[in-house]
Amino acid sequence: MRDAASEHTLDPGGYEAELRRHDQVLRRTCGVRLHDHVLDVGCGAGQTTRQAARTARAGGALGVDISAPAIERARELARAEGLRNVTFEHADAQVQRFPRQRFDLAISRFGTMFFEDPVAAFTNIGRALRPAGRLVMMVWQSSERNEWIVAIRRALAGPEGSGAAASAGPDPFSLADAATVRQTLDAAGFADIAFSEVREPVYYGPDVAAALDWVRGFTCTGETLNGQDPAAAARTVARLRETLSAHLRDDGVWFDSRAWIITARRP
Repeated sequence: MRDAASEHTLDPGGYEAELRRHDQVLRRTCGVRLHDHVLDVGCGAGQTTRQAARTARAGGALGVDISAPAIERARELARAEGLRNVTFEHADAQVQRFPRQRFDLAISRFGTMFFEDPVAAFTNIGRALRPAGRLVMMVWQSSERNEWIVAIRRALAGPEGSGAAASAGPDPFSLADAATVRQTLDAAGFADIAFSEVREPVYYGPDVAAALDWVRGFTCTGETLNGQDPAAAARTVARLRETLSAHLRDDGVWFDSRAWIITARRP
């Protein structure tokens, strides 16, 4: 599990590989059009923003993220691809002063779960949308329904059951409860709120060694290992390696996951 400023934010290749099945579902649901102006919230290194810009050739896309290094990386990648209709801003979407009624579509791939005040954040995003503008975001369902975090926490805890507590940082499962999210978006002024379940696996690498390297970059893994003495940390790493080995298939290491695609409309 990563926070917004983790090292994986700067590793778009690994992060895009992890979520490649989710990305396909999100793109189909977003249905970006030729003339659309798209706002990408929590864009990270900007893959989803660049995808939107390539489709909205007569429009454009703006990606925002609270991680300055991620935004710099996103700009580098956009320049390398020669995209002229995409921009990136280091900004917090909860308080950023977006142009009013500027965008046709606001999208997010696991980038909206960390707001301090979700109602204020989605109200602000809604103001940036034109009348009938759409919101399409993908968020995790509860941790209990996500095999990847259940298995990793169990490995971190070990037989004694310690060390598996959730990170004290941002909660990636904060938008898991459909009823709460519906109330939040309704209070923020959205209409036609709908949920679609996404059950696609996450990919952690071609082999156990690569997957272990990836998982060691998770916030919860780092917090656990940093709090242990060398012997205990070695045992924890061994448990993680065993867990990853159990999920190795011919095409790499995969874990089941559950997410929501949430759609809504500005009246």
